[in-house]
Order: sequence, then structure tokens, then C-alpha cells
Amino acid sequence: MKILITALFAVSLAAATSAQTPQPNETFWKNLEKLCGKAFAGTVVADTTGDVRFKDKSMVMHVRSCQKDVIRIPFVVGDDLSRTWVLTKKKGRILLKHDHRHKDGKPDEVTMYGGWTTNVGMPTRQMFPADEETVKVIAAAATNVWWIDLVPGESYTYNLRRMGSDRLFSVKFDLTKPIAPPPAPWGWKD
Repeated sequence: MKILITALFAVSLAAATSAQTPQPNETFWKNLEKLCGKAFAGTVVADTTGDVRFKDKSMVMHVRSCQKDVIRIPFVVGDDLSRTWVLTKKKGRILLKHDHRHKDGKPDEVTMYGGWTTNVGMPTRQMFPADEETVKVIAAAATNVWWIDLVPGESYTYNLRRMGSDRLFSVKFDLTKPIAPPPAPWGWKD
């Protein structure tokens, strides 16, 4: 009887402890929220795309807007203010979308592509395979997987891999040195 009571206590204690432990994606989200209002310089660490728009350009991420379930992070390349990463938290998952705008603020023809996390991920990594909307916008991106690595107090890395190809793009931002925020992205309304 004493063994049974001890076992039940241990199971109850483990259940209570796990109920108090936040899911990895919640920890990721909270660490991202801590960056709100801050901007950071970055560098390309991998690029097999051949896209010259990133070559020899300054890169800045600005965690510009944090709402309860939406975080918007403009990604500035040189003087190009067209890109914003939009992260939305809903029903225990996170959605990553790429909002692309023209200088007049109108949406680009190729915009709002991305995908949902398929599980809780890790506290320092969330992965976003391409969703159906992405396939409609960019058919070739059907096998894209984006992921964000967030090492609190150290770095934020945005990554793209197109499965079945050598397409890889990664840009890493130094979180140890906040910089002056860039101008508002195109189409931004505060």
C-alpha cells in the first residue's frame, strides 16, 4: 500500500510539473517578444540562391510590432523596405508569412507565402513548411521549409531550404548589439 501511495504521489507530482512547464513554442514566442522594439544587424551566412538582391547589402531585422498573438518583423535589405516577417500564434501553433510590399504600400504579386508549424518545435527553433497558399503563389516553393533559430541574448537566424534541391538561404542577426531602428517598412501603418 505504501508503495502504491508513493507511486501515485510521484505520478501526480510529474503531471503537475509538466502542466506548469511551458510548451517549447511558448518559450520561443516569449523570447521573441523580449526583442520588441529592437533592431539588429545581420549577415548572410549561406546563400545558394544566386539572388543578387542580397549581395553586399546591409541587413537589419526590426521587431517592430508585438501584439498578443502577432509579431511583425521588418527585414530591411539595403534601402529596400519591402519585406516583413509576420508571425501569428493560434491554437498552439505559429504561422510564418512573408508580407512583401511596393514603395506605394500596395502588396507585391508574390506575398503572404509561408506556413504553419506542425508541432511545438523547440524553445530555440521553430520550423514552417510551405502551406497551400504558398503553393498557389509560388508553385516551385511547394517543398520550401523555413525555420527560425532564436538563441536568447545571442542570435536570431532566418533560414530557407527548398527540399530536393540545393536552395539554401540563411541570414544571422547579432542580438548582442541592438542598433538604431530603420525607417518604417513600405505600406506600414502604426
